[in-house]
Amino acid sequence: MNSMRKFFSILGIMLILSGCTNQTKTGDVEKMEDKYRVGTKVPPLLEHTPTPLLVDVKAKGYEYDEQNLEYELVFADEFDVDGVPNPENWDYDIGGHGWGNNELQYYTRDNVVVKDGYLEIEARKEQKEGMEYTSTRLVSRNKQDFLYGKIEVRAKLPSGLGTWPAIWMLSTDWEYGGWPHSGEIDIMEHVGYDQNRIHGSVHTLSYYHSINTQKTATIVKAGVSDEFHVYAVEWLPDKVKVSLDGEVYFEYNPNDYVSNPSFKEWPFDKRMHLILNIAVGGFWGGLKGIDDTIFPQKMLIDYVRVYQSPQFSN
Repeated sequence: MNSMRKFFSILGIMLILSGCTNQTKTGDVEKMEDKYRVGTKVPPLLEHTPTPLLVDVKAKGYEYDEQNLEYELVFADEFDVDGVPNPENWDYDIGGHGWGNNELQYYTRDNVVVKDGYLEIEARKEQKEGMEYTSTRLVSRNKQDFLYGKIEVRAKLPSGLGTWPAIWMLSTDWEYGGWPHSGEIDIMEHVGYDQNRIHGSVHTLSYYHSINTQKTATIVKAGVSDEFHVYAVEWLPDKVKVSLDGEVYFEYNPNDYVSNPSFKEWPFDKRMHLILNIAVGGFWGGLKGIDDTIFPQKMLIDYVRVYQSPQFSN
């Protein structure tokens, strides 16, 4: 989850309208969830968008054998040293301007610690800079960035009305333009009022929540706040697969939707970084209110591991 710049295009106007408060809250819960499901998160927009170029998604410059990728571990943070998160791996997004979704937390450096083998991100009911809650948004941007591979995060989620934890990815260099031009991959999203449901999604310029076209799926899993589970994405040159405990429940391949995908459908050929956070409230997380008696709430991360195939080494 930077002050918003003035938008200069129809897209910008739509994003502003989607961020309005009461006027947007119409219809039933299902319609609201469809509209706001996956935007924890609008990052700052760039002031230009490159000319759309058709991309051969199937090739992507690679010939690869999906059945024999032979993944190798290329990065791991096991969180086995107590203290602050390893600064060689992690940085912070700081602020409390709603993050495009009317979220109510202020992100700080102070709501995260590595302790007893786990990374702990804590959302608290406390005032800071005019906001009523605090939390942390940890990012690997410009420290650990990746292009293709398998990313696994073993985590135990917070619970309770108003919590909105996420494990997700954004473009590091924004080469296709600001959100959603350069894409977003949601490895895990969860809202406290729907305790046993996990969401996986992608967002692109053609498919994103503000125009109700995002590509998403859910899986029901009991005990996500009581036990650790492995949330993962397999990111290939022509598709994305999201899984929970090894079960793939969401797959996105742009060739299933258009015959000649461009960056509008597949911006995922550029490096991306990982984001770990707990939001509080917001259009989706706060859709059924916030229970202040539940705080503090934690998301525990056992490990983050990234695997890549030598087939993509070039």
